[in-house]
Amino acid sequence: MSDQHSSLIKTPKQLLIVVVLAFAVPITLIGLVSQLVSMSTASGNTESESAVLSRIKPVGEIVMAGAQGAGAGTLATAAAPNALPVPTSSSPTVAMASNAAGTKPDGKKTYDTVCMACHAAGVAGAPKFGDKAAWAPRLQTGMNSLYNSAIHGKGAMPPRAGTQLADADIKAAVDYMAAAAK
Repeated sequence: MSDQHSSLIKTPKQLLIVVVLAFAVPITLIGLVSQLVSMSTASGNTESESAVLSRIKPVGEIVMAGAQGAGAGTLATAAAPNALPVPTSSSPTVAMASNAAGTKPDGKKTYDTVCMACHAAGVAGAPKFGDKAAWAPRLQTGMNSLYNSAIHGKGAMPPRAGTQLADADIKAAVDYMAAAAK
């Protein structure tokens, strides 16, 4: 018989060497190419590291108050005049500005910033803003019942619509939505 169909690998030692080289050679080549590419871009790069970081930074930032300013579960005061307070607890609720200056609550502003997310489109069964047919049975229960539902939550709506708004702000928003449905 002839040896024309025999393999070049004759011993287990040769097989082991071929398998190791089959993994090691491509990995080494990939590493060398990546170093070559990174060196060529670093040497020809005119953009500084700070410029890159400022270009790719997030649009917004979450600022948590330190232990000096407020205790856990309270709202930290913001430095900017129109900035919203930020909750310092690990609570997933959203904080909104609430009657800090003692002014009358603005129901439209609260609706536009919080309530509109669900009540504009009727998300999860929320009555749509201005829909007289959807609001009629709710209005028949009385405003105190509507206030109670908004403050303590009802159905898919979480208490205070997932915010830390004051009762006065919640009631102003309910009044605004109820007035539009009458």
